[in-house]
Amino acid sequence: HETDQLTAGTTVYLSPRPLSIPVGDNLLGRVVDPLGNPLDGRQKPKLTTMQPLERRSPAIVARDFVHEPLHTGIKVIDTLIPIGKGQRQLLIGDEGLGRSSIAIDTVINQRGKDVYCVYVLIGQKRSTVVNTIKTLRSYGALEYTTILVAEANTLPGLQHLAPFAGCAIAEFWMQQGYDTLVVYDDLSTHAKTYRELSLLLRRPPGREAYPGDIFSLHARLLERSTSLNTAHGGGSMTALPIVETQQGEIAAYIPTNLISITDGQLYLDRGLFTAGFRPAIDIAKSVSRIGGNAQHPRIKEESGRMKLDYLQFMELEVFTHFGARLEASMEAAIRRGRVLRQILKQERLSPLSSDFQMAWLVAFNDGLFDDVAPDDILPQLALLEGRIKQTELTLNSSREQWIEAVTAWLQS
Repeated sequence: HETDQLTAGTTVYLSPRPLSIPVGDNLLGRVVDPLGNPLDGRQKPKLTTMQPLERRSPAIVARDFVHEPLHTGIKVIDTLIPIGKGQRQLLIGDEGLGRSSIAIDTVINQRGKDVYCVYVLIGQKRSTVVNTIKTLRSYGALEYTTILVAEANTLPGLQHLAPFAGCAIAEFWMQQGYDTLVVYDDLSTHAKTYRELSLLLRRPPGREAYPGDIFSLHARLLERSTSLNTAHGGGSMTALPIVETQQGEIAAYIPTNLISITDGQLYLDRGLFTAGFRPAIDIAKSVSRIGGNAQHPRIKEESGRMKLDYLQFMELEVFTHFGARLEASMEAAIRRGRVLRQILKQERLSPLSSDFQMAWLVAFNDGLFDDVAPDDILPQLALLEGRIKQTELTLNSSREQWIEAVTAWLQS
């Protein structure tokens, strides 16, 4: 912390232990800084265990394959770009397109799912910090979440330590056998802070004036997120790092670094955002390299058919801009695609269950929405959502049972 007692010529001594943060269950529901000091006006949490901010990532023999889904409650992600527990999924896009909203929605959707969450705010304005805390509190998410804050006006050193402190908190729970989720909001600001510190330390600058070890820094952080095998506790740490692009330039230095480190990315496009498609995720540029292995087989089967329809629609829709006459089959595909695009729209702070995802996927793939105009699809989805809360069907129920139930609901 900043103090007048630290001046040029002050004698310093090496500490016998690495920089650590106190960790434990008492951090749930708290707002702390990167050193574990409370920022919520309450007493310092009583914690006895210390976790080093930096440590080696788990060995290969301690890791397990990503095999369990982490549901975000967002239709387009859970069906087309699924995330698994232990995965590192990058949220990338320009400022103001909803990257943080997706992360907050994901945290809110973990309610009742035994997932401990850590939300790290790096170099954010105080208004952003306050709004994030208010949102998570109003949706009951603070019960299982720790918020770690390094505001824009804090020292660069603290901002640099923030993601490592958040990782250490989640890592402790992972070692205890819990599933954890950590959000880094955002690593672009973290990279700029590290560049500032490195230039002050007179380290030689590289591309875009970033130091040569900036890739190693973020790789060291994100490699600690994994899924442990049962011999090592069976816990997991899922990471959602956020990175900002300038005018959609995905090939900039820090974004390309993080794309190569992570297991996939969700790319948010300004064109989709201004056209009213929210969340503005560009399916063609987004990918989840290992999330499909964790997806429920029934959801995976249904979403595979639906994704082909959507990609075909995106190709065919280009022809409609020229006013060309199309065959009846192409017009039908475009009509289905427009209905699907309307289905995939979703308001923020409204996570949906995996059973609901199954219901609308079955309805769409079986053509139950073919005669519905795109503007009339929302009442149909609301009807399905209400019926799902009353049904005993699960993802393990047969497809025939789902078809029978969904058909009856939509015709009632």
